[in-house]
Amino acid sequence: MENTKYVHGYSEREALRLNDQAETLDDIIHNDSIFPKDSLVLEAGCGVGAQTKIIATKNPDTNFISVDLSEDSIKEAKGMIKSLGINNVEVKQADIYKLPFKDETFDSVIICFVLEHLTYPIKALNELKRVLKKGGTMVAIEGDHGSTFFYPDSKYAYAAINCQIKLQKQSGGNSNIGRELYPLFKSIGLTGISVSPRMVYVDSSRPQLVEGFIKNTFTAMIEGIGKDAIRQGITDSITFEKGIKDLYRTAESDGVFCYTFFKGFGQKL
Repeated sequence: MENTKYVHGYSEREALRLNDQAETLDDIIHNDSIFPKDSLVLEAGCGVGAQTKIIATKNPDTNFISVDLSEDSIKEAKGMIKSLGINNVEVKQADIYKLPFKDETFDSVIICFVLEHLTYPIKALNELKRVLKKGGTMVAIEGDHGSTFFYPDSKYAYAAINCQIKLQKQSGGNSNIGRELYPLFKSIGLTGISVSPRMVYVDSSRPQLVEGFIKNTFTAMIEGIGKDAIRQGITDSITFEKGIKDLYRTAESDGVFCYTFFKGFGQKL
């Protein structure tokens, strides 16, 4: 099965960005990522383990199996889990389209920022549903770049963000998939579906989010795709650099930045 290229790459800088993102957004997206004691949870698409360490620490009496396709990411995730002394996670290499588990193995399944990178999100969700027990819960968290707005306004900043959206689309992914969680869950037959927006609102009264989200998470992500966007003719260096400058401008004392994540819950009958 074809897997979408991870548009952000696998650099050390990207690993640091993912960990910054996880720690910055913990209270916003994982405040209710709580699973029953002694249950078995599959985390699919764990990457370098940035989200893994958050959910595993929040649920010390829950057992997790975290999987990813990338050998390099798996190696890094294993190293981090070991270094932090987390002992309720087993990390394995696996393809989300063809998981090496029997039907109805897991009490819950969670995916964080995975569907946006997949060419066939419904196929992946159906495979996750297969390994989920009847009555089990599926949880998905996704961003939506189309939800971004900020002050001061800037056509160059929006153009830079659209470079990311176009690159991801070319790779078979969807940067605006957050808004689609409800219909995606509905399409695979989950019941009791609930999707909630998780807005990140940032101004200078929230300095941790200014650094952690505007600078180190979002703008760093957009900045990281610049070379590819320019090489593919989506933009030019001058226009892109203006956009990045204007995104950083929103982190100044009079700036405002908003972005919405979406978190969905659904149950397998």
